Amino acid sequence: VDVTGNNADPAERTEVAEDALLLPWDRFSAWLHCICVVGFDLELGQAVEVRQKTSICYLSFPDSNSGCLGDTQFCFRFRQGSNRKSSLGCFLETTDRDAPPCLKREQGHYYGYVYFRQVRDKSLKRGYFQKSLVLISKLPYVTFFHSLLKIMAPEYFEKQEPCLEAACNDIDRWPTPLPGRILTLPIMGVVIKVRIPTCYDKPGTSQLVQSAQSDSLVSIVLPTIHEVDLFRCFYPVFFHIQMLWELVLLGEALVVMAPSPAESSDTVLALVSCISPLRYCTDFRPYFTIHDSEFKEYTTRTQAPPSVILGVTNPFFAKTLQHWPHIIRIGDMKQTGEMAKQMKVKKLKNLKTLDSKPGVYTAYKPYLNKDEEIIKQLQKGVQQKRPSAAQNAILRRYFLELTQSFIIPLERYVASLMPLQKSISPWKSPPQLRPFNQQDFMKTLEKAGPQLTSRLKGDWIGLYRHFLKSSNFDGWFRNRRREMTQKLEALHLEALCEEDLEQRIQKHTEVETVDLVLKLKDKLSQAEREQLPVRTGTLGKLKAHIEAVIQALPEDLQGILHKPSSP
Repeated sequence: VDVTGNNADPAERTEVAEDALLLPWDRFSAWLHCICVVGFDLELGQAVEVRQKTSICYLSFPDSNSGCLGDTQFCFRFRQGSNRKSSLGCFLETTDRDAPPCLKREQGHYYGYVYFRQVRDKSLKRGYFQKSLVLISKLPYVTFFHSLLKIMAPEYFEKQEPCLEAACNDIDRWPTPLPGRILTLPIMGVVIKVRIPTCYDKPGTSQLVQSAQSDSLVSIVLPTIHEVDLFRCFYPVFFHIQMLWELVLLGEALVVMAPSPAESSDTVLALVSCISPLRYCTDFRPYFTIHDSEFKEYTTRTQAPPSVILGVTNPFFAKTLQHWPHIIRIGDMKQTGEMAKQMKVKKLKNLKTLDSKPGVYTAYKPYLNKDEEIIKQLQKGVQQKRPSAAQNAILRRYFLELTQSFIIPLERYVASLMPLQKSISPWKSPPQLRPFNQQDFMKTLEKAGPQLTSRLKGDWIGLYRHFLKSSNFDGWFRNRRREMTQKLEALHLEALCEEDLEQRIQKHTEVETVDLVLKLKDKLSQAEREQLPVRTGTLGKLKAHIEAVIQALPEDLQGILHKPSSP
């Protein structure tokens, strides 16, 4: 569903490395896949005005029971079709390299950011104007895209297509979202200033520079592009935040039942982000409907519920998903009066309808003892009317420290699997990482476990055993193993560059020298393709070495080796 006319086949594009080489709509594609307009047709139900895309249609409208009058914003997530090629793949991989794990571009999924308007209109047969403007993107910048929609959607509902075309042209002039950049982004007469975080940022800090005098044209400065208000989202199930952290960490099947898509999607996003900087590696759907293509797969009773987090609003799910092990029932977040009094975890058999009281329905017994300190601190904040932003910062810091206490022993152990640098020889293949041994890791916890950084007591060993079987561990370890393997390749390359290759080839036959050139070229292309973390100047030195070795060969061989290798 593409209103931009961006139909160029990415496979036919030349490889792009710099903004100057980007083609029309490439900058747009770096931010958005497309923009959809979804209207409500009385005879057909939801219909996309550009091209029929059933799944997006249903996900772009609240369920009829939600009763969302006025303007509502929420987001959803859906699988990418298996036959689709990602545009600008090569170029965007390089922009992703320095992104924090939770902000890397989605590989197999798209996000849909929705601005839905429902107002009374007697001139329409149905009696209501109902329409959604939806931004589809691979980027998980939820706060940024919701802010963008607040500017775009009201203008669009008033002025229709021409202003949407103008917005697309504005976006196509934006710089690409490279991590570490501070960007000023003009859109429909407004200028948004943001900073794209990097994996090198200190967790829990905002790096955005303060407004300077030159910012006189900036209308909106966003302190974050992706973080949701954790305190507001967890407020209805406040006493269970630590247990919810465990369930998310372990990749347990969770369903959030909420009165509206806004509350459902915010709560699911809050759950996924509560284990940051660890990336949540299984599927999650901030807003899930009975029309979703995965509905049958995710609601079947013939097998255990999958390791996913679903956000739902349709009362039908109370029956369909009552066999799920962990259910969070959220009341209306707007009714934030007294602190929730309900402290007990509820039994699943008590959940029959969406009219059930808010709370957490599960038989799960947490591994860690309850942290009363954080509960008291936040309760005191509510009593003293502490600003919501301060409460959110306290809760975010708490989750961050809890996750770091848990992950540091794993990081320390995995770092010990790295071979010593002296074992790297330029003339042998790079050494392999030692395998992860669960028993060896568990032994390290006695002296260097989470007790060094966390005051929490409980069955940490049991929590680690469970975590090591989870998709979150698998995803984390794969990523660390890839990073460490690339580091070994980089060290091997640097060692090669320090060798006197011209002297070495004097003892080689021509065949051996040609073989060396081909291997060095392979190394060079691998380093460029995988963006290996080599020291500055290493690749230039390697190119000079390759050229010097080629020059030492007869002219006929030089001509052959200078030819670019066929793809």
